[in-house]
Amino acid sequence: MIKTDVIAQIAKELFLAERHKTPVNRFVDRYPELDEALAYQVQEELIEIKCKEEQTKRVGRKLGLTSKAKQIMMGVHEPSYGVLLESMQMFDGEPISLSPLIHAKAEPEIAFIFNKEVKGPSVSVADVLAATEFIAPAIEIIDSRFHGFSFTLADAVADNSSSARFIIGDRFYAPDQVDLKLMGMVFKKNGEVVSTGAGAAVMGHPARAVAWMANRLYKIGQSIKPGEVVLSGSLSGAVSIAPGDQFTASFDGIGSVEAVFTE
Repeated sequence: MIKTDVIAQIAKELFLAERHKTPVNRFVDRYPELDEALAYQVQEELIEIKCKEEQTKRVGRKLGLTSKAKQIMMGVHEPSYGVLLESMQMFDGEPISLSPLIHAKAEPEIAFIFNKEVKGPSVSVADVLAATEFIAPAIEIIDSRFHGFSFTLADAVADNSSSARFIIGDRFYAPDQVDLKLMGMVFKKNGEVVSTGAGAAVMGHPARAVAWMANRLYKIGQSIKPGEVVLSGSLSGAVSIAPGDQFTASFDGIGSVEAVFTE
């Protein structure tokens, strides 16, 4: 099989797995040639299919594997990224149905909203902050299309880095109003604290993760565009979701965001 056939086949299977809620097995076992570079090509193909089939469009990006613990667990030394689509966006406090999802989990994140292009190859933390119009609290709902959340890095990247849904709080702040590195976070599930963290949990500074991504995107001729949102990576571990669960992510200085789940 030539590479273009492999890319198209994996993207199609991932799209159908999500649409029909039927998890798939790891693709690396079937296609040993599936490395990280090829996986990002699969991701692009998958996004094109979703945009066409779901009548949606790109609105931003998300980072994954931004903590040292997650990287060690996956046997990698750098993060991954995925694409956010308009169809994935939910709103603060709006009930979110779990019925389209396979095994959803929630993560607390800091969202960056840009009013200038961020383009590599040598983007710094300061460059990211200078191009950021607002930051806001966010919750990402991840959902792997693989059986039992079992995958390699290449599989996860192909699966759009396990992207599913995201919620951004409805209050926005200029990035110079807070210390993103020291900002504390409390993540609650049904009123009980499930984790705490700080901005520094994301590669030492959330904007550093965004800078890394901008520099990686440059290698494939892409950049972060004005108006796009970027979820900079989870400040804690992902927490499983069941119908009836309610999550709140509260951040020092920028308030909180809530996610409520139904069947």
